[in-house]
Amino acid sequence: MPNPTARTRGTGSPARRTMTAAARAAAKRAGRPARPERAGRREERTPSGSDLLVQPPADGSEEPSEPETTEKTGSPEPPESPESFEGKPEDGAPSRRAGWGVFPAVLGVVLVAALAAAAVLGWQYRQGRQAEQARGEALAAARTAAPIVLSYDYRHLDRDFSRARALLTGHFRDQYGKTTQAVVAPTATKYHGVVKATVATPIDGGAPAVSVVSAAPDRAVVLLFVNQVTRSTQVPKPRLDLNRVRMTLTRTSDGWKVSGVDAL
Repeated sequence: MPNPTARTRGTGSPARRTMTAAARAAAKRAGRPARPERAGRREERTPSGSDLLVQPPADGSEEPSEPETTEKTGSPEPPESPESFEGKPEDGAPSRRAGWGVFPAVLGVVLVAALAAAAVLGWQYRQGRQAEQARGEALAAARTAAPIVLSYDYRHLDRDFSRARALLTGHFRDQYGKTTQAVVAPTATKYHGVVKATVATPIDGGAPAVSVVSAAPDRAVVLLFVNQVTRSTQVPKPRLDLNRVRMTLTRTSDGWKVSGVDAL
């Protein structure tokens, strides 16, 4: 009697042989491995989302390769459009609109500084022109006033003092009036005093010895060399005094007036 166990181990059951033959026929048609069980296991071993690298062709032809997929979720994300970068300034960098907002403010400051500098330069230029004009006017006024203010004659003291006061101004005018009335007039009347002053000039007939020490639009200081010839009953013959006089002049509504005289 044949052993049923040995027959089953060698050939298998009819149903199993039928399934194996069908799987092999399907594998031949699809070009897949002969045993679907092993193929399924092999597919299970392949991890999902792993990096796929395209190897170059074996024949050496250079064809553009597909981009490597590094993300495990699927296809790479599309790059952002250029418009998306325009609205995303880098961290810490001022936006273009903020830069344009600062530019007008800086330009305004520069314009204000330029206008202020131009105003200062214009004022200095005008002051210089006025000071230069004052030098000439004060020099002429000093040359005219010195002989009148520093001269007198006992025979017409009131006239001489009145002419002198017309060329004076300020506190010096009041001081001159008090001094002439209290000291000069009594002495000149008693001793028949006569004093004649002239601005010194070189022997060869050059310009008078007058110079401007300082000048401003409304004030000037002039240095003069003055010769004074004095006659009186106290001296046997005329006496010549060579004096240096510093005269201060001030601009008034009536022109340049003498506001101080100092003998040096």
